[in-house]
Parts: sequence; C-alpha cells; structure tokens
Amino acid sequence: MSKTLRTVCAAALAVGLALPVQAQDTPSVDTVVATVNGTEITLGHMLMVRTRLEQQYQSLPADVLWDGILDQLVRQEALKQAQGTETTRVRIAVENERRALMASEKIADIAAVPITEEEIQAAYNISYVQAEKATEYNASHILVETEETAQDIVAQLEGGADFADLARTASTGPSGPGGGSLGWFGPGMMVEPFQKAVEMMEPGAISAPVQTQFGWHVIKLNEVRDKAAPPLEEVRSLLENELRTAALDAFINATVEAAEVTRTDSADADLTMLDQLELLGE
Repeated sequence: MSKTLRTVCAAALAVGLALPVQAQDTPSVDTVVATVNGTEITLGHMLMVRTRLEQQYQSLPADVLWDGILDQLVRQEALKQAQGTETTRVRIAVENERRALMASEKIADIAAVPITEEEIQAAYNISYVQAEKATEYNASHILVETEETAQDIVAQLEGGADFADLARTASTGPSGPGGGSLGWFGPGMMVEPFQKAVEMMEPGAISAPVQTQFGWHVIKLNEVRDKAAPPLEEVRSLLENELRTAALDAFINATVEAAEVTRTDSADADLTMLDQLELLGE
C-alpha cells in the first residue's frame, strides 16, 4: 500500500472514530447536567424551567441563568428525595398539571394552523360588507341653560336666523365657537335624550328643545349616512382572532361530543364534598 493511500485510510478511520464522540457531545433534552444521589437532572429539565420564567427574565443570557436554574432543580430534587413517598396531594396535582399541559399543547397546535386569505375575505364580507350598515349622523346644536331660552332660539331660527351664527353667540357648549358643529357620530355616542331626538329627525330639520343633564339643546341634523366598512387591513387581526377562536371552539365541542363522557350532575351530587379539602391530606 502506498504511503499516500495509507495516509488517506488513516484519516478516514480517524474521522469515523470521531463521529460517535461528536454525536454524544450534541446536546439533547436527555443530556445530564447534574445528579442528586444518583437521580439525573437533564438539560430538558433546565429548558422547561426557563420557559416558565417571568417575561422579564426570558431574554437573559444563558451564563446569567445557568447556575440559578440548576441550583433550583438540585434543591428541589434533594427536597423531593427527603420527602420520600409521593403524597396524594402531589399525585393529583401532577395528574391535573399533565392534563392541562397536554390540552394546552393541542390548543397551540390548532392555533398554529394558518388562516387562509379566502377565509379572511369571507369573514370580512359577512361582518362588514354584507352586514347591515350602522347609521351615522352629522349634527349641530345650541346649548343653553333654560327651556325658555331654548324656545326663543327655536323661534329665531324659524324666523330665518342663521344656526351657526346663533350658536356662536348663544351656545354655552364647547362647540359654540365652531358654529355648534358636532361632526359625525354613531348610535350610542351621545347621551340618550339627544341621541333619540337625532334619530327621529330628517336632514335639515331643527328640533324642539331637548333636555339632558348638560342643559337644553336645540339640534340641527345636517346629514345622515351609512357607516362605511373599515378597510380589510384595519380589521385583519381582529378577523383572524375571531376565526381562530371559532375553529378552536368547534374542535373542542366536536372532540367532547365524540368522547364517551359520564359525569355527576350537580343536582344529584352532595355539593358539600367540594369543601372537604382535608381529603387531599397534608
């Protein structure tokens, strides 16, 4: 065998022998990071603790978190061993925690399913394009302190006085300097007596005096329009959340309905059992 061939073979053998060592050095959730009386604490245990840290600690570097997390796990394992036998309270708590965690994993899987553009567009059409449009109103008002003053304002307007001019000189409300203009508003945005009066009016009409907790109003309804649908991009996130919630609710309901379930009805149970916390033991 030539010197060159022997060199190549030796190099190949060296690489082959090195591969298992490299594989063993690759970290996994089963990588042992500590033992307590022979019981292993793994990297997986540490990673799970990190995921449960409060948000402000999640971004801390590993060199800051390592000792603290590992110390916590070592102390917990030592105390666990000192406790000895698993108590009824611990056993049931672990069962509940396992159930909740597995349910949460399934919820996360469903929530991760992408919402298609077709689904979003369909939801948008139903909720905004095809839905009955809310009415918006554009009105002005003159606010005064007494009904008599309001009646006098109405008489002046019926005699041909300009509404905006009267608002500037007579209104006590903050909209007075602007000619009494309130701009556009929808149902429920004004106090109830004012809102009801506006909804009964036709565009261009002047109301009789209307009393609210702020005083007496003389209202002019300028315009009425259907509320425009918001742009799709403005409500995209809302629609996606609604679709995900609906999908999750549908999956949960279908899963429960498909399961064979027996349960004790509250009408047939001794409800005082739920107060007997001593059954869990110490």
